[in-house]
Amino acid sequence: MSDAPQTTHFGFQTVNETEKAGMVHGVFTKVASKYDIMNDVMSMGIHRIWKDAMMDWLAPRPGTRLLDVAGGTGDVSFRYLGRAPGAQAVVLDMTESMLIEGRRRAEAESMAERLDWVVGDAMALPFPANTFDVYTISFGIRNVTRVQDALNEAYRVLRPGGRLMVLEFSQIPNEMMQKAYDLYSFNLIPVMGQIIANDRDSYQYLVESIRKFPDQETFAAMIRKAGFGQVKYRNLSLGIAALHSGWKI
Repeated sequence: MSDAPQTTHFGFQTVNETEKAGMVHGVFTKVASKYDIMNDVMSMGIHRIWKDAMMDWLAPRPGTRLLDVAGGTGDVSFRYLGRAPGAQAVVLDMTESMLIEGRRRAEAESMAERLDWVVGDAMALPFPANTFDVYTISFGIRNVTRVQDALNEAYRVLRPGGRLMVLEFSQIPNEMMQKAYDLYSFNLIPVMGQIIANDRDSYQYLVESIRKFPDQETFAAMIRKAGFGQVKYRNLSLGIAALHSGWKI
């Protein structure tokens, strides 16, 4: 067995696995205060439509318990609780400053009794097995050092009959359209990051991380490998983003 450190990607850089979590933490610590504004600017507000589509497919049920991993400022949890009377949600994120921004939002105050905010790692969730009815992760799984480990953890903490739902940037099946989208992403988004958040490098990383994430079929296979059944996906905005769904059967 080799003692050589395992490597992974941080955007287009190759780094040791032990370094990536800290680097990602640094990115989101720097962008936390402008994260919601930049989401609107980068997607021209379409991320809100994508999250609503996520809720439509998920169909939150009253009285259920949600774990929203990489939940950041709480966008998905707020939507879930708004549709599911009596439901509870735990927002987990590795970056405390993102959770602090989430707690400051008006929705957080109005839903305080139904919300918990936890600092934690998607690859080693601080919860017992069979704890949650629903697991969501939105625009966060591509930042995890070992994606398969995160999916395995999702399966562990879900109750039998529980559901996984992943919203993530993906690949446009049309090559010419993908090239056009890449031109927009690589040339405009880092500039927007510099103007709005005074941070070009973090948004350069975020764009690169999108291109490094597996395509729809490859990611669906990873979800099945974790043990999920009835795995399906839906493309959003021609495949700029995709929703992946699976069940713990």
